[in-house]
Amino acid sequence: MPKSIALICFLSLVMLMSVLGNLLVMTAVCKDRQLRKIKTNYFIVSLAFADLMVSVLVMPFGAIELIHQNWIYGETFCLVRTSLDVLLTTASILHLCCIALDRYYAICCQPLVYRKKMTSLRVALMLGGCWVIPTFISFLPIMQGWNSIGIDHLIEVRKFSGDVANSTACVFMVNKPYALTCSVVAFYIPLGLMVLAYQRIYVTAREHARQISMLQRAGAASADSADHQRNHRMRTETKAAKTLCIIMGCFCLCWAPFFITNVVDPFINYTVPDQLWAACLWLGYINSMLNPILYAFLNKSFRRAFLIILCCGRKRYSARRPSVLGPGPPCSATQINGSTHVLK
Repeated sequence: MPKSIALICFLSLVMLMSVLGNLLVMTAVCKDRQLRKIKTNYFIVSLAFADLMVSVLVMPFGAIELIHQNWIYGETFCLVRTSLDVLLTTASILHLCCIALDRYYAICCQPLVYRKKMTSLRVALMLGGCWVIPTFISFLPIMQGWNSIGIDHLIEVRKFSGDVANSTACVFMVNKPYALTCSVVAFYIPLGLMVLAYQRIYVTAREHARQISMLQRAGAASADSADHQRNHRMRTETKAAKTLCIIMGCFCLCWAPFFITNVVDPFINYTVPDQLWAACLWLGYINSMLNPILYAFLNKSFRRAFLIILCCGRKRYSARRPSVLGPGPPCSATQINGSTHVLK
């Protein structure tokens, strides 16, 4: 009984924090004109929507089944719920990949190159891809039963093998082709792109940090306003680089155990314990709770918008403006906004 109470409290906390955090992010962008001006924030809003749907449409049913050790909603809804799970979690991961690529173009390219590459049309296409691509590994194969070809007998046995008498389970087992295809599309390709993008960002930020050190030693860091703008930008990007380890660390910690298990399980005759599966799956769900913290709460512009919302629009918060939006040459300001907005 104490274990059940602790489990209920933990799962409820994860779902509540995920709902509130992602709702706050979406509300902040809708209400704050400055946040709406920055293209990167459209990725963050779409990411928050995907994570919100995970916490509303997927987590509650998973929590009920985990607590009661029984699935009471029928086989059809089991397939729908499983398809939504794969669709929304994959969409969330692809959004993280798009944010990494956006940061790469903003920080590692010149301002004009970034504005040329990250047009409104390209942003829309990338967002569309984040939602369309997951359908090809979720609803289409799952509703058609492609994931269960060759293992139908194992699924039937697993459905009625629970600890509770006369109980059934919403079983999602995958054959080897689906396990490999799904894992590569949903995790390993995005992970590779994120590692490459953030590695280049880190190298660029380290080079900027070296330039700052050289300028300071030469006593020319604040010789004029242009140098001051460049110095501020380099400092901000250096700070941004330090957050990359946190971002990649949380992403890998949350999703790597699940996708490693997902690939390994079919090759070891599906002997991974159900408890390990549940732990890996909920560790991935926790990423939907962490994303608002990593991509919004650590950002000054978003924090200002949150304070305005939570404090009912008090003037002392509304009057503040983030430092990156201060005066300066157009190209410099654009580059500062584009290159450091998410990772400050």
